[in-house]
Amino acid sequence: LALLGPRVPVALKVFLAALAIADDIGAVLVIALFYTSEISWTSLGAGGVMLVVLLAMNFLGVRHAGAYIAFGVLLWLAFVHSGVHATVAGVLLAMTIPARTRIHEEEFLHRARSAIDEFEAACQPGETVLTNRAQQEAIEALERASEAAQSPLLTMEHRLHAGVAFVSMPLFALSNAGVELGADMLGAISLPVTAGIVLGLVLGKPIGITLFAWLAVRIGLAALPEQATWRTLHGVSWLGGIGFTMSLFIAGLAFADASLLDS
Repeated sequence: LALLGPRVPVALKVFLAALAIADDIGAVLVIALFYTSEISWTSLGAGGVMLVVLLAMNFLGVRHAGAYIAFGVLLWLAFVHSGVHATVAGVLLAMTIPARTRIHEEEFLHRARSAIDEFEAACQPGETVLTNRAQQEAIEALERASEAAQSPLLTMEHRLHAGVAFVSMPLFALSNAGVELGADMLGAISLPVTAGIVLGLVLGKPIGITLFAWLAVRIGLAALPEQATWRTLHGVSWLGGIGFTMSLFIAGLAFADASLLDS
């Protein structure tokens, strides 16, 4: 979709990204409900306590990433031992990290300009930032303003992006998506598993996404994205049928037989 550039409205790219997130959350719920063999209620209760602590931290205004990481690890460990798939812990943790900023745009502009003005006023011939205490204080004030104008969620997302995009995702793809393409591949087309995947992803996704988007607009829950038409939205809905991370997770849990998994 990105390769089509300006021919695709930005709103439709946002729609596809939002759809992917909602779709993944749905898949995580499927994993939690249907692929959990045995539940340890003690561990699940411990996970519930960690979740309450994380929500309380958000409510009380705790913004230090380290605190959320520490309790997030404990939440993940509790889910690992509970029997519920640990991906659920990741979704729950993300929902507790603050997405609000401490100051609004106008306050940030005021504080940033004041800091820059103080930095400029403190300039002295023959001095550098290393020896000019007033300039150092101005820089620190600008740093504090910048931190207050960013949400912890956005900050963590930026810091994690490179590692996820260039390490985690390629490793996941290489280790999980290796499907052997051989002469017997055509025989797999007639299997019920293959038919089910085709009905679900190739037909079900485009029809379902377009139909539910149309219903949401018709009953007033949503509006058609700007510069988008029903034709282009339906085109984007076909991309919704390309399964990757969660499709591989569920397939790996559902099909113990390697030949069925390849199909």
